Amino acid sequence: MPRFRPSLAAVLRLAGAWITGLALTGPALAAEVIAESLVTEHQALRLERIASGLEHPWAVAELPGGGWLVTERPGRLVRLAPNGRMTRLAGVPDVAAGRQGGLLDVVLHPGFGKGTGQDWVYLTGSRAGPDGYATALSRGRLEGDALVDLETLFVQNRFAPTRHHFGSRLAWRPDGTLLMSIGERGRPPRAQDGGDHTGSVVRLTEDGGVPADNPFVDDAAVLDEIFTLGHRNPQGLTVTADGTAWSTEHGPRTGDELNRLVAGENYGWPEVSRGNDYVTNQPIGRDSAPGMRDPVHVFAGRFAPSGLAEVTGDAFPAWRGDLLAGGLRSERLVRLALAGDHVVEREVILEGEIGRIRDVRLAADGSLLLLSDSADGGLFRLRPEPDE
Repeated sequence: MPRFRPSLAAVLRLAGAWITGLALTGPALAAEVIAESLVTEHQALRLERIASGLEHPWAVAELPGGGWLVTERPGRLVRLAPNGRMTRLAGVPDVAAGRQGGLLDVVLHPGFGKGTGQDWVYLTGSRAGPDGYATALSRGRLEGDALVDLETLFVQNRFAPTRHHFGSRLAWRPDGTLLMSIGERGRPPRAQDGGDHTGSVVRLTEDGGVPADNPFVDDAAVLDEIFTLGHRNPQGLTVTADGTAWSTEHGPRTGDELNRLVAGENYGWPEVSRGNDYVTNQPIGRDSAPGMRDPVHVFAGRFAPSGLAEVTGDAFPAWRGDLLAGGLRSERLVRLALAGDHVVEREVILEGEIGRIRDVRLAADGSLLLLSDSADGGLFRLRPEPDE
C-alpha cells in the first residue's frame, strides 16, 4: 500500500486548522510490512510501518485504549489510531522550533486511563526567553482532540543562546517521580556547575516539585532538582523493571555513552570524555577521573544515540532484560545484554532499514515501537516473525 503523502488541499486544510485551533483528522493507513524476516542471533523478526507522513517525529507514547501519541519537532502532537488515522491535537504548549529545538519527548502519567482523573500527558520542548532558549516540561489533560488544563511544571534555570543539546528525555521511576534529561546546550563547562540545570538529569514529583530525598537537597552548592550532573546531551532514558535508570548520551566526535544513573553522581563532561574535538580530532578531557563515574559502555564510531528501552514480557524471550538503543547518524538499533554494570553481548539489529532512529519504546504487547527522524518520518513496529 502506498505511503500517505498529503495533497496540497490537505496541507491547506491543516494550516487552517492550526490557525483556528482545531484538530484535523487525516486518512487511514494500514500497517505495511517492510521486512518479512530479519534474522538475528536469537530472534527472527518482522518490521512493519504503522504510519508515515510525520514531520521529524521525536517521541511516541502508547495510549491504553489503543493508538499512540507522537510529537513532531515543529510543535505538533499527533494522535495515531490503531488503523493509522492521524489527528493533530489542539492545546499543545508553544515551543521554539528550529535546529534541534521544538516539541520533544512525551510520556503519560502512570495513572493514565485508570479512571483516577490522572489522564495527564507530559511534554518536553525548547522554550524561548529573553536570554535565549531552555528545556521545559509541561503537562495537559487529554480530552477529545485537545490538551486542556495545560501547565508548565519546570523550566531549566539558565537559558542559552544556542539551539541544540536540549536533552529532553523523560522516564518514570517506580516511586512515582519523573526523571528528565537536560543537555549542556553547547556550553560544556556548565555541565560541572551545580547551580545550573544545564547538563544534568533532574528528578521531579509528578507536579514538578522537588522530592524530599533528592541527593542534593541539603547541598547549597547544587540545585535541589538535580539527580545527576556532568552530562553532555542525553537523548535516551529508561527505567528498567528493577528500578535502575539508564541513559544514552551523545559524545562529541565519537565517545557516545551508555550510563547507569546513580543519584548524586557526576558523569564527567567535559573533564572526562571518550570522544574527540570536532575540529582538531584530539581527545577531550581524560578517559577517567576520581569522583566521576565512568560509562558502562562506549558505542563504536559515531553512533549518535537517541531512544532507549528495556525488553520485558514474552514477545522476545531471548532478549528479556536487554537494552535496545536507537542511533541517528548510524541508523542502527543495537541490542545490549547486561550483567550488572557490564555489557556482555552486543548485536546490531537494524542498520539503515528505517533511517535515523529517534525513539525506541516497548509496546504493551511486547513488540517494539520505533520512530524514524526525517521530514517524512514514520512509526514502525518490530515484532517476532510469525510462525508459518
